[in-house]
Parts: sequence; C-alpha cells; structure tokens
Amino acid sequence: AQSISKLLSNNQATSYKGFNNACSVHEWTGRFMNYNSCKFRMTSVCGHVMGLDFISKYNNWDKVDPSELFNAETYKKEASPNLKMPAYLEKEARGADFLVLWLDCDKEGENICFEVIDAVRHSMNRFDMRNVYRAHFSSITETDIKRAMSQLGVPDKNQAMSVDARQELDLRIGCAFTRYQTRFFQG
Repeated sequence: AQSISKLLSNNQATSYKGFNNACSVHEWTGRFMNYNSCKFRMTSVCGHVMGLDFISKYNNWDKVDPSELFNAETYKKEASPNLKMPAYLEKEARGADFLVLWLDCDKEGENICFEVIDAVRHSMNRFDMRNVYRAHFSSITETDIKRAMSQLGVPDKNQAMSVDARQELDLRIGCAFTRYQTRFFQG
C-alpha cells in the first residue's frame, strides 16, 4: 500500500498508523476519473479478512464423528481477531464514495476483494457496486501502477467463489481426515 500510494500520489502521500497498529493509512489529494480534487485513502490488509470454521457443536472431537463434518454447518469469522480487520476497514472507509481494490491479482486476492467489500459496504457513502473498482497490475512499478489506475475493472465474483469452495473443501476434508487419523492412531 505504501509503495502504490507513493506512485499514485507522486510521492505526496502522508501516512499514519491505523488503530489496529498493524496497517498504515496513506492519504493524498489527486484526480480520479472526472473529478479533479479527490481525497484518496489507501490501506492494506494482512491476508484474508475472514476465515471459515464449523459452528461450535462440531468442535468436540470425541462426540462428533468425522463423517459428520462433510455436512456440518459452517460460518465466516474474523481470520485474525487481534487485528480487528473488519472494524479497521469499516472505520477507514467512512465517507468514501468509491472503492478501488489493489489486492494481489490472483484468485486469493479476488476473494479478499469481496471480504473487503463486505467489511466496508455499510460505512461508505451510498454504497453501490458500480462505484467499486479493481486494479489489475503485475508489478509495483510506476508504469504498471499508473496503467492499472487508468484501466480499472471490476472484481470477479466467480474467482472469489472458487476460493470459497476451496476453503470449504480444505476445512471439511482436512478436519475430517485429521480427526479420523487421530482416532485411528490413538486407538
């Protein structure tokens, strides 16, 4: 975020530490689309904002047969509760009219885009997906970053959902196999 903000602001960004003490916020004024004087605010995340887990009744290894995990109810929870990332993102998005997502240009980055969107949608001014953009870049060079800013696209829900499916499979298969294997070798 710091490198990208320096390039987009022509090294004019000011920075401060966010309330979670893990991420910094970078601010500057510049041109965006047809607006000459926009206030930009850029920050980062620390990996995934949310993670997937089973509801609590499936956490007891002694009472739950591993095969039950293939149909067990799951829920999304904060990936790193100590970072308070959803609350941090919500705070930093207050008053924003537009959201430009600069996450890694792979499926995981696409998935994190939608985690960020979910965290900020209620704090932005008049949230509308038509005001959400995705920057696609392959390197953090001035040429690539400025090209990405001039050719903004939209986040890809299908790629994000493929990561959701993989996370669910990892959770179900990984936990079921680990519990089965543990019971077998203890037993």
